[in-house]
Amino acid sequence: MSYVLPADFVTKMIDAGEAKVFMSTRDTLIRAFMAGAILALAAAFAVTVTVRTGQPLLGAVLFPVGFCLLYLLGFDLLTGVFTLVPLALIDKRPGVTVRSMLRNWGLVFTGNFAGAFTVAVLMAIIFTYGFSTPPDEVGQAIGSIGEGRTVGYAEFGAAGMLTLFVRAVLCNWMVSTGVVAAMMSTSVSGKVIAMWMPIMLFFYMGFEHSIVNMFLFPSGLLLGGDFSVMDYLVWNEIPTVLGNLVGGLTFVGLTLYATHARTGASRARPVPQEDRVPVA
Repeated sequence: MSYVLPADFVTKMIDAGEAKVFMSTRDTLIRAFMAGAILALAAAFAVTVTVRTGQPLLGAVLFPVGFCLLYLLGFDLLTGVFTLVPLALIDKRPGVTVRSMLRNWGLVFTGNFAGAFTVAVLMAIIFTYGFSTPPDEVGQAIGSIGEGRTVGYAEFGAAGMLTLFVRAVLCNWMVSTGVVAAMMSTSVSGKVIAMWMPIMLFFYMGFEHSIVNMFLFPSGLLLGGDFSVMDYLVWNEIPTVLGNLVGGLTFVGLTLYATHARTGASRARPVPQEDRVPVA
């Protein structure tokens, strides 16, 4: 598996965050677009498998194929840059500023949404034969997901918002663990195995991923889901983005940085009894 030690892959995390800040606008948008599109296709695939087999676990087991592909192709998800880019700022890499970090986040968000929305339109065409018939069973399932995870939260008010936020935090804890896990190995097989596990976990547990939702909810609206664009933004996308930021940065980026890049001072080792010099 060619295991890379934590102290070494944390340096890779910081280097990756720095590189993303200085990437050109064109490359950032293209890579983000493709990441959003591939992840959206993986989500459509997982929902299709779940609906047609009646086995949600099977859909979750297969969903990570999209994440692994986009990572190996060097594409960028918002959830990943939430974790990596701030480390370059905290590490005081030359030229990395709050403004450049926010610029990167904004471009990746835009590209991810464009890619996910493009796939949402293409899949809606498939599910409805070019909008000439009602959606098939998979399209209906996607529409119900949009309703349940917008107005479903709204029914519970503040408690629903808290639940949504916590699911988003837990989601990017797992997704960013997948991003980092890929840096633990120098082999393709090692990277895939390490990424697969946390991504499968987040999908099966129903955690909230901002980019997956950029596909599911526009798809739901296109396929006749009973919720509005405002429901989607207020009762899903905006809180999910914030929760993803907190989860990835707090539980993955900062914890690894603090204990492997900026370690605390080691405690003094006690001197063995037999090595002590007797006092006269």
